[in-house]
Amino acid sequence: MPKNLELKASYYSLAAAHDVARRIGARHVGTMRQTDTYYRVRSGRLKLREINRKTSELIYYERANRHGSRYSTYAVIPLQEARAIKKVLRAVLGELIVVRKERTLFLYKNCRIHLDRVQGLGLFIEFEVLARRGKRQAEELMRFLRTEFGIHEDFVLAGSYSDLLQKRN
Repeated sequence: MPKNLELKASYYSLAAAHDVARRIGARHVGTMRQTDTYYRVRSGRLKLREINRKTSELIYYERANRHGSRYSTYAVIPLQEARAIKKVLRAVLGELIVVRKERTLFLYKNCRIHLDRVQGLGLFIEFEVLARRGKRQAEELMRFLRTEFGIHEDFVLAGSYSDLLQKRN
């Protein structure tokens, strides 16, 4: 499975983050509405992601819930019959929680920059640096991005949006 280095933090302004992304030369890909339905699994996380009500994918990932940047392994499978698969997953595994967000995506080198407005939670920024060029390069790029976007340690999150929503509920 592919591996990436991730960091998620609460952020004060998506417009300001948008400006920083443009200033460093990140390529704006677009804005999408995503609905992530999480399922109960023994290890890792499994979610069915619906994008703009048009496309869907099944995502499995393993990542430590620790503060700061952390490595994760993941698999993404495009789905054709999302509605039917969603029913089966709900029946077999049980639905855990649903996360709805508006995500603006930028690409910078081997990093996906997500500017997220999460329903019920607020504003966030997330970096996913693909570790295909080695851990050293991934960690250097992560440090650069944290500095450029002014990510203060106090705003870095340990878990996922699903964890935050579960705690809130």
